Amino acid sequence: MLRTGPVTALGTMSGTSLDGVDAAVVITDGETIFEFGDSAYRPYSAAERQVIAAALGRWPGQEGVEAAAEVVETAHAEVLSRFSGIDLVGFHGQTLAHDPGRGRTHQAGDGDVLAHALGLPVIWDFRSSDMQMGGQGAPLAPFFHFACAQWIGAAAPVVFVNLGGVGNLTWVNPAHISPDAPGALLAFDTGPANAPLNDLMQARRGMAFDRDAALAAQGAVNEDLVQEVLQRSYFMKMPPKSLDRDDFADVLGLVADYSDADAAATLTALAAASVARGLEHCPEHPAQLLVTGGGRKNPLMMEMLIERCGLPARQVEAVGLNGDMLEAQAFAFLAVRVLAGLPTSAPGTTGVGAAIGGGRVSRPSAQ
Repeated sequence: MLRTGPVTALGTMSGTSLDGVDAAVVITDGETIFEFGDSAYRPYSAAERQVIAAALGRWPGQEGVEAAAEVVETAHAEVLSRFSGIDLVGFHGQTLAHDPGRGRTHQAGDGDVLAHALGLPVIWDFRSSDMQMGGQGAPLAPFFHFACAQWIGAAAPVVFVNLGGVGNLTWVNPAHISPDAPGALLAFDTGPANAPLNDLMQARRGMAFDRDAALAAQGAVNEDLVQEVLQRSYFMKMPPKSLDRDDFADVLGLVADYSDADAAATLTALAAASVARGLEHCPEHPAQLLVTGGGRKNPLMMEMLIERCGLPARQVEAVGLNGDMLEAQAFAFLAVRVLAGLPTSAPGTTGVGAAIGGGRVSRPSAQ
């Protein structure tokens, strides 16, 4: 059943950095953002993170996947139950594997389980329809970024950069009236961001991430290695294009003989350099970069981003957005689009043949 008018939607994101579950409210009709509501965060414990990490790269039915799904569902149910006055939930799940070359993707977590636990409609499995129609299935936040560009009153092209486990960017031309209009959006994964750095920190220091770049700031960048990685075919490939979290996992081996500080500095530089290389694909350079994701809190990564891109780069908070919750808000927004029968991806965002909607709707048994 299609919905019209403002809807109070609650979106979630459990990202590739495996830190926890973000949940955020957006009041929207799926086209215009009317208001941003409350948000909450539920971190994964070290044990929970270990269960999910053990299932990375695996597909339904393989060892460890069921246990990971249970952790994801339990954590989501806990944080989502804190909210009231919600019309529907947009549930992304936890990506365990993503293989666009073979048209398949795997997000752990079942929307039916959450719908029954919360007593609310849950929209989930956002990527499958896009991939069935030849798209990459990612990234999916660009349609929301388009609405954000309108919300902040952008008059010229702007680029949103998300520095999560994987980096991605969305080039937005706000002159268009809808996100699926030709030329309105270009989006793609830029390359590795925090995932290799976080994995390094966990392996060498037993820490989840390099807080405030304390370790990387002490090291020296091996620029030859950065440039060597940038010669890989992925960076030459024309967008749209997308990555799995572990597509660049081998770079850890490339820094195996480096000191901890030099390895951290080099991986931090690689994240920034990947974005700079990605900007070469944009129709025109923007006036600025608006940065979201955990990487925006890394002062060295931000400094390197500005230096390598030759553009001002600001945290999205500078324009009134919430960088901690932007992806969760995106899936609240997309959930409303699904229920309204609107497209959620287009040729410029995922490479799908034509603008297409996605998502499954699970309802509580009483509905």
